[in-house]
Amino acid sequence: MTTEAGIVRPPAGAQAVRRALDVLHCFHDNGPDLSASDLARRLGLATSTAHRLARTLLGAGFLEQDARTARYRLGPAMTELGRLAYHQRGLHLATPELADLAERTGATADLALRSGPHVVIVAGGPVTPKVGLRRPLHSTALGKVLLAWPRSGEDGPRALSASLPAPAAVADRFFVEPPALAVELARVRETGYALGDGESGHGVRTVAVPVLERAGHARFALAVRAAPESITDARLGWYLAQARECARALEVLLLAPTERRDPGERG
Repeated sequence: MTTEAGIVRPPAGAQAVRRALDVLHCFHDNGPDLSASDLARRLGLATSTAHRLARTLLGAGFLEQDARTARYRLGPAMTELGRLAYHQRGLHLATPELADLAERTGATADLALRSGPHVVIVAGGPVTPKVGLRRPLHSTALGKVLLAWPRSGEDGPRALSASLPAPAAVADRFFVEPPALAVELARVRETGYALGDGESGHGVRTVAVPVLERAGHARFALAVRAAPESITDARLGWYLAQARECARALEVLLLAPTERRDPGERG
């Protein structure tokens, strides 16, 4: 904001909060540390504004700065809040079930939830910069499950498609047009699972199922992923059965009693 005297001041109120949150969102891609000029380019801000925002977040512990490079990364306050949220959601209870699923199947087991137009892996297999925590909903089997059983108030595929371009490298694998995506999601709902062939990475096949609430919404999505040579068409049914068994256990562990489906509803 510029005053009549031409003095540039930091944005105030809600705009400042929004901008600070935007700075934190710049680190979602699990990439390298970012400089103030990197943040400015990503957010379309003046470098001086990005620097002030970063310094404010640094002082509050939400960012930390490498003393050698002066670049920023997420700070200890984010780690603390993340761990608190992890336990408040009961996700630590899912770890033994996911580990058991991985051991039984020889595959990687992932648990994910929806964050706006993205699917976010919150528990399970190892997360690397190549794989990442966060992907567009339409680009993975996990995301298609969350789109197929949306919670109240969540955008559907038509509303999301305009803002979710497919990565150019594998665009042919994604459903980016609303009619095609709608057909795919209808198939997912009919069969009760989503199948991914290479969306999350070349040479990876994924089977995903919902962790459903009583109201029929997917609170989480659960997936097993392995090489196509392991999850073959002939063995798909077995992997699907293992994933569904784990999803039923997670319904009990992660949902309150009033949110759980009746035993007779679980397929």
